[in-house]
Amino acid sequence: MDNDVLQLIRKYECSGPRYTSYPPAPVFSPSFGPDEYETAIRETEERPANKQISLYVHIPFCDTLCYFCGCTTVITRNREQMDTYLRYLLKEIDMLAPRIGKEREVVQIHWGGGTPTYLTPAQIRLLGSRIRERFHVSDASENSVEVDPRDLTRDHLAALRETGFNRISLGVQDFDPKVQRAVNRLQDEALTRRVIDWSRELGFRSLNLDLIYGLPFQTVDSFAATLRKIIDIAPERLAVYNFAHVPWMKKHQILIHPEDLPSGAEKLSLLMMTIDTLSAAGYLYIGMDHFARPDDELAVAQRERTLHRNFQGYSTKAGSDMYAFGMSSIGHFGSVYAQNHKTLLEYQTAIERGRFATHAGYRMTADDKLRKHVIMRLMCHLYLDIPETESAFGIDFHTAFAAELEKLISLQNDGLLTIGRDAVEISDTGRLFLRNIAMCFDAHLPAMRTQRPLFSKTV
Repeated sequence: MDNDVLQLIRKYECSGPRYTSYPPAPVFSPSFGPDEYETAIRETEERPANKQISLYVHIPFCDTLCYFCGCTTVITRNREQMDTYLRYLLKEIDMLAPRIGKEREVVQIHWGGGTPTYLTPAQIRLLGSRIRERFHVSDASENSVEVDPRDLTRDHLAALRETGFNRISLGVQDFDPKVQRAVNRLQDEALTRRVIDWSRELGFRSLNLDLIYGLPFQTVDSFAATLRKIIDIAPERLAVYNFAHVPWMKKHQILIHPEDLPSGAEKLSLLMMTIDTLSAAGYLYIGMDHFARPDDELAVAQRERTLHRNFQGYSTKAGSDMYAFGMSSIGHFGSVYAQNHKTLLEYQTAIERGRFATHAGYRMTADDKLRKHVIMRLMCHLYLDIPETESAFGIDFHTAFAAELEKLISLQNDGLLTIGRDAVEISDTGRLFLRNIAMCFDAHLPAMRTQRPLFSKTV
């Protein structure tokens, strides 16, 4: 990657949403509660735009605190808390399932966390069987789960396969012991490889590994050594996240000392080296943080312009309604977003009372739907078909988005995209700046910028 790109990264580095949703989650309102959630379910089920649905289950528990973590977690070694939580989770599933039409087919399931494999193998089998009892799960459903190799047994993976999971995602972050100690994530390479070998023996068809650049004590040489090991493992997909040091949002990150972090220039060098190394190894840079083999479904979906984006990142299942279970989980169906309470006590209290645990939500306007279409097409397809957009929404694109197109001119001058009469197309270099490009179309961004810092750096 040449010096011109380095200068562009410095020019466009700023804080901005990741656009796993539009509007972004800070726009959600606490005035959207359980009653509004039930109404939205009923309205969606009366006239579903798509018969396919996705299910997300959030398991918040972890044994130990990873100092870099930005997820909603509960750190505990008290396994009785998991027993209690699972009871409420099953009750929430039982509450929602009768409201969903039997003809609606589940085409995607994802368990995230926290650590879904904090569940015992028996609990995995119980939760998995309850979902299949209550919902019509397609035989071709894409079922993925996040696992932590630490304290994992082969029976955990066997239970996941028996439950129907076919994709697995492992957190690695970095193999360097010094980096691992600095972020309180001690995970031996041999342990990671053993779990990967188990997963392949058991028939998981796709492996994703998560890495993070910008962690304490990382250098270009040390992270390159990790990447060489990762390439040898040969996962189908990789997510290489930019570490967001946001101690004002995630208090535990105060345990990471700023003086131990790579400088801005070093962090940019880490990013550039990562892209060059993985590209040379045959991985396609999908955009944002994601890489995939050319024959992986993610890469195929991008080529065929069917790629989608949701709260779990890039997805191949576009258009399905997502219903979510568990503390802090976010669902998106019809024209609404709905998020559950963010603490165990509030979540479990609501479910105990026979109420949904909805804490906040948002009902999209017609303008939101149009802007979401534009943003997601650019972020997923790297291409916006203007006539298609005009036909779908009954607008003249160049008139409706005159101000936004004006903002894009400087990005076009920098070679990040091209603007034509019939299309906006993002260049290879522009893949690095997808968030910056999307921000040009975000009508909610000015109001969010008046609040305290909410987002990580875009590059």
